[in-house]
Amino acid sequence: MAKRKIARGGDALHLRLDTAGGVPIYLQLIEQIKYHIATGTLKADDELPSVRAVASAQLINPNTVARAYLELEREGVIYKRRGMGTYVAEKGVSMSTEERLNIVRNLMERALVEGTQLGLDAASLRRVFEETLEKFSSQ
Repeated sequence: MAKRKIARGGDALHLRLDTAGGVPIYLQLIEQIKYHIATGTLKADDELPSVRAVASAQLINPNTVARAYLELEREGVIYKRRGMGTYVAEKGVSMSTEERLNIVRNLMERALVEGTQLGLDAASLRRVFEETLEKFSSQ
């Protein structure tokens, strides 16, 4: 299969890192790369930007990017070819269904935290969820 180069710079993946949010940057990178795989932005055998390119584009330490890539490699999401680059693994694409569920789960958890911090009770949060689900189900 032909390899498709995604970008020379790390910003082509539209990574958005939040340094004030409390979530370690390497975990944000992992989550966002998995997100791009789950949504089809990244496909099997697509080449990822180099560690140096991502670090430079995001103004972060290259070791942070290397740590994220290493963890993704351990999970089988990406693979490296010495001297060639880092690529999306076939397994990474096949696990995208579960990853999509995880993405939605994480977003729902964030919404619940926000709602709780705004003083909403479980019944109100459930009602908002049901109303929103009904709105999208009817479309």
